[in-house]
Amino acid sequence: MASFKRYLKTNHKRVDEHLGTYFEIPGEHVDMHEYLYGPLATYSANSGKRHRPLICQLACEAVGGDPARAQCSAAAVEHFHTAALIHDDIEDGALTRRGKPAMHILHGDGIAINAGDLALSLVTGSVVNDPSLDPEMKVRILKELIDMTTRTIEGQALDIGWARDGRFDLTVDDYLTMATHKTAHYSGAVPLAIGAIIGGADDDTIEILRDFGLAAGLAFQIQDDLINLTGSDKSKDFRIDITEGKRTLMALHALTHSPAARRLLEILELRTTDPVLLEEAVAIMRDAGSLDYASDYAHALVEKAKTELDGALTASKAKDLLLSMADFFIARAG
Repeated sequence: MASFKRYLKTNHKRVDEHLGTYFEIPGEHVDMHEYLYGPLATYSANSGKRHRPLICQLACEAVGGDPARAQCSAAAVEHFHTAALIHDDIEDGALTRRGKPAMHILHGDGIAINAGDLALSLVTGSVVNDPSLDPEMKVRILKELIDMTTRTIEGQALDIGWARDGRFDLTVDDYLTMATHKTAHYSGAVPLAIGAIIGGADDDTIEILRDFGLAAGLAFQIQDDLINLTGSDKSKDFRIDITEGKRTLMALHALTHSPAARRLLEILELRTTDPVLLEEAVAIMRDAGSLDYASDYAHALVEKAKTELDGALTASKAKDLLLSMADFFIARAG
């Protein structure tokens, strides 16, 4: 775990600098910067750990390729992440993102939607304009990105549709389908597959890396949901998943396993910010074994995926970093 954490810390600024080059185009009118490129550049700069572009380049290196050739395609995945967050915040009515006001709060829905649309255009533009890839490779990468976009939108449709209709008649399998589509493809599976494709890996190796990323990406989402409930109460988003009535793995498990399921459902439907009620909801999930269930599920996903990846790749520093990535995903603190 520590080696991947160190890898992120050492390399994320390099990714930041490359991503920043996409927002330097001022457009034909000075106000294009004011209303489009500037807000998007500022939003993108308020980054997370940049794990998606970095694991794309790691996968390329792990199969014997030059990670520099994957830089633009890796940026494409991060541009998609930026667009998804901007649009997701509008759809959810979120107020903050990474401790700062969400873009639509700062600039209004119109500017935010437009900036998210620009980020989506950069997904394809980053690949099409990459001088290091031949046309056939570009088409292959673009197909991966199109499929990734579709899967993510499908998952988002389930998430917001269930919320709109007040749906809690859902199962753990329903959650896993939603989270896999909404998060796991673009947070793990596709970045690794793209990196392996650019690195020249055979089809079997590409699919093993894809499956590894899918498992790790799902574990990443489950861990994020857990952190929201049990992490630091100093976080502005602490327990917001309860306030928003999120259909998390823990909530759905508790709703089918807790004798206090009816009470939990009442709290989830209140959209409350009352700390006492939020704690009561977490206590119901904890007593039902739902927090442990989710943690165990994430760990099992990662261990199985690590075993399969370990047998598929030859020894290298990049391989070790990918294996430690999976541990990092489920060992993050809130």
